[in-house]
Amino acid sequence: MLATIGLAAIPAFGVNKDMIQLQTQVQQLQEQMTAMQRSFDERMGVMKNLVEQDTDAVNKVALALSALQNSLEKQQGDSTGKVDQLSGQIQALNDSLDELKARLAKVSKQLEDMQSSQQSIQATQAADQAKAQAMAQAPPPDVLYNNALRDYNGNNNDLAAQEFSDYLKFYPNTDLAGNCYFYLGEIQFRQGKYEQAAQSYDQVLQNFPTGNKAASAQLKKGFALIELGKQDDGVSELRRVIQRYPKSNEALQARERLRKLGVSTRPGV
Repeated sequence: MLATIGLAAIPAFGVNKDMIQLQTQVQQLQEQMTAMQRSFDERMGVMKNLVEQDTDAVNKVALALSALQNSLEKQQGDSTGKVDQLSGQIQALNDSLDELKARLAKVSKQLEDMQSSQQSIQATQAADQAKAQAMAQAPPPDVLYNNALRDYNGNNNDLAAQEFSDYLKFYPNTDLAGNCYFYLGEIQFRQGKYEQAAQSYDQVLQNFPTGNKAASAQLKKGFALIELGKQDDGVSELRRVIQRYPKSNEALQARERLRKLGVSTRPGV
């Protein structure tokens, strides 16, 4: 009862301070997004103005070219020199038109790149903001873990699994995260989901090899593999338990399971 009262009396000051910090981070992200949107709109306006100017120039050149071509057709009977002069002017205008088209294509590409970059930045900021807001709404780690453990001990497996998963989502790097992976494995083992259970136990061994659930995780991983029909792999895990934790209760369980399987506790025997 004293432990329960102590748990319920977790100081609210630390939680409120964390909430204020997270809310401040959310506000800063919103201000940054507003400033970046304003800057992007200004740059977009400039780029669109350049595109419009280049489009007008292309249209003017095209009109001039059309007029010259009409003039050339009307004056075909004139001297060869005059025709050559007009042909030179047409060629020069064609060159100018090609140059303007290339410039327009380059500006349009830059505009598309800017839009794509802005969308990527906005998506990243939106994800960061959503994560910060989720963290701000998350229960304190001790409260979330103890609620999950209470439901696990009460055989409320689905609720406990959700709470352990929430803990791993919000607090993946704490010491208790290894315990959460282990208890998720236990729930999956209870439900006959041995493949998932083996993966959860393996998360404990890979990410928390010195944690207080390492020996139990290795033992239960061996059990899960045996249930999956992977007896050789399971036997190897049980032998590792005996080798690494020879005086532990897990080692006793490993020896007993190996005895029932009719295999030695030592490789090659």
